[in-house]
Amino acid sequence: MMKYLIRNAGLVLALLYAGTGLAQDDEDLGTETVTVVRSYTPTVSDARKIKTLPSLTDSIVLQKKEVNYQINSVPVASTFTPAKGQAAAVEREAPEKLFNSYASLGLGNYNNALADFYLSRDFDRGNKRIDVGLNHLSSRGDIDGTPLDTDFYNTGLDVTYSERDRDWEWSAAGGVEHRRYNWYGVDTTLLLNGTQTVAGIDEVQDYFRGSLEGKVHMEETYFTDAGLTVSRFWDAVESAENRLKFNAAFEFPITEESFGLGIELDYLGGHFENAPQNQFVNDSDIDYQYLIAGIRPGLLMLRDNLKLRLGARIVTGLDLENNENNFYIYPSVEASYNVLEENVIAYGGVDGGLDQNSYYDFSQVNPFVSPTLEVTPTDRQYEAYLGLKGQLTPSVSYNLKGSYTAENFRPLFILNPINEARNDEKGYIYGNSFRVFYDDIRTLGVFGELQFSVNRNFSLGVNASVYEYDTETDNPAWNLPNLEGSLTLDYQNDSGWYLGANLFYVGEREDFASRAQPGVPPNQFPAQQLTLDGYFDANVRLGYHINPQLSIFARGSNLAGNEYQRWANFRVQGLQVLGGVSYKFDL
Repeated sequence: MMKYLIRNAGLVLALLYAGTGLAQDDEDLGTETVTVVRSYTPTVSDARKIKTLPSLTDSIVLQKKEVNYQINSVPVASTFTPAKGQAAAVEREAPEKLFNSYASLGLGNYNNALADFYLSRDFDRGNKRIDVGLNHLSSRGDIDGTPLDTDFYNTGLDVTYSERDRDWEWSAAGGVEHRRYNWYGVDTTLLLNGTQTVAGIDEVQDYFRGSLEGKVHMEETYFTDAGLTVSRFWDAVESAENRLKFNAAFEFPITEESFGLGIELDYLGGHFENAPQNQFVNDSDIDYQYLIAGIRPGLLMLRDNLKLRLGARIVTGLDLENNENNFYIYPSVEASYNVLEENVIAYGGVDGGLDQNSYYDFSQVNPFVSPTLEVTPTDRQYEAYLGLKGQLTPSVSYNLKGSYTAENFRPLFILNPINEARNDEKGYIYGNSFRVFYDDIRTLGVFGELQFSVNRNFSLGVNASVYEYDTETDNPAWNLPNLEGSLTLDYQNDSGWYLGANLFYVGEREDFASRAQPGVPPNQFPAQQLTLDGYFDANVRLGYHINPQLSIFARGSNLAGNEYQRWANFRVQGLQVLGGVSYKFDL
């Protein structure tokens, strides 16, 4: 208590002294000179930090008493035993057994025969594989009203070896092919000696082809793909053709875009032992050699719902036989935009190129061509298209497209003139074979398609195309239809049955028959224009899986039984039925 009184007394005296000082304001304190050496610049270190937890020095602060705790454990008896949880069982179907090989055999009317064999074998845990495929389709039946044999068969064998690693894969393949057809489309009413001439015609043509192919694909490198194909094609009348194709692709990422560069090289060289059909003496041959080389730069841009590829094709075409060359630049632009997610996708583009034509390709489209063709590339200046595709419902999709194409030297098939004065070894000089006629064509096309996928067991598709042609020569676009349409159906039943159908329609086409005349230019040969009726064809296949390995099947072709003309004077077989068996196995 005494300390408390002394402290308060000191405080009072201090206040009185301060009051006395204030009362002396009137006194003269005099003057004094103050010299400032430098201005004061405060720093953070000058400020005194306020302690968040100030220390107390008061003597009356209570001291905390240390407390010691001790826990005494007491055991408690318990009879509770937790039960283990168990997930509910879900019934799962056993996965379908997959086999790596199969074989099919079938026989039908017209002495039709089908054989199909495929084998696949993996090695080194699936990193290496060999595939072997063999297929055969033949017919030895005759068509009523056709004086010549209509036999044909098509046999091919392919062997492929492939190998893959984490960042790359490559494959090498080899194949051989043999096809036989007959020039049976003779109009005996146009021949000078009718049936007597037909009796001496050798109408058989055989095509042969051998090829080697190699491909490589790389990951995570600028170099992505490359491919090389070497092939030789020849026939029964000493015609031969060699072809080499090489392509490579590079890809360079640029921020959000990707720049690609493609390299293309296509060499074609061939020889026909026989002269063109418009010559009366078969004393010359036909040689051709073309080299097409080019690059294809392109920039790919992805922006949310937009996909845009901007590029071009820079091509040089060399006619090595005639020492001529041409330089071309073609557009290569593609774009697509998701207007309404997957429901409405707008797409379009412009593309072009110098397309290599070949004897082999012509024989694939029309096996009744003569071995006296003129072969030259097609200058596809541009092909512009615009369309919409998407889904109307989760099970219905659509595609609508309009296009306009400008082509120079587009090949068209027309009948060869009747030239009975020639003495060729094979019988293709009686207006029963086709040649290639090149024309500059502008084509306006409209395409529409609907696809129905009700479930995994049923799908249905229908499409149609309409074309309008404008030719430089003002002739019809020979053997090109103005209307095409098709319907496809696939159905599988869980009990093992399956059904497939393919129905298609091809509209009218134009062709002409002519006769060679001595001393008359080929474009002035007497000729008669032909109109080929449109045709409808229906094909159905039906099968049943007896067990996972063994199946039986039946196929019906041309169910309407119409012996229509696919090409002028070449009628097809009527109703065809073929049945067979298929077996899957592991090897």
